[in-house]
Amino acid sequence: MEKIFTVEEANRTLPLVKRIVEDLVRDHRAWEEKVREFELATVGSSPEHPDVIADLLQIEAQRLARDIEGYIAELSDLGVICKGMDTGLVDFRGQIDGRDVFYCWKLGEPSVQYWHEIDAGFVGRQRLHPLALTTN
Repeated sequence: MEKIFTVEEANRTLPLVKRIVEDLVRDHRAWEEKVREFELATVGSSPEHPDVIADLLQIEAQRLARDIEGYIAELSDLGVICKGMDTGLVDFRGQIDGRDVFYCWKLGEPSVQYWHEIDAGFVGRQRLHPLALTTN
């Protein structure tokens, strides 16, 4: 069963979530760069004449991908859903007025201050009512 957070509980997990998300965003950017470098390095290589640099870049990209999968698993173990590896966007399942919603946090924000409907996504973000920030 998925964890249901209150806003207060989501905010209490933020110090740990923030550290994981910082690592995730950093390594995702590095992975994207390694993939670009790998693609460029493979332009002149072939199965008969592999490019040593391309092989090294591929190994590094694969290592970064494994690390990224680990960060996503850590978040999942906490009950947090990764929605944006490039921006550090995560959701916490919650409830408002008895219906399921997501509390939404993005790297750089000081606390969980937004929510959206389950099917709305980031564009449907709405600011939490001030009472929800203290009593939920």
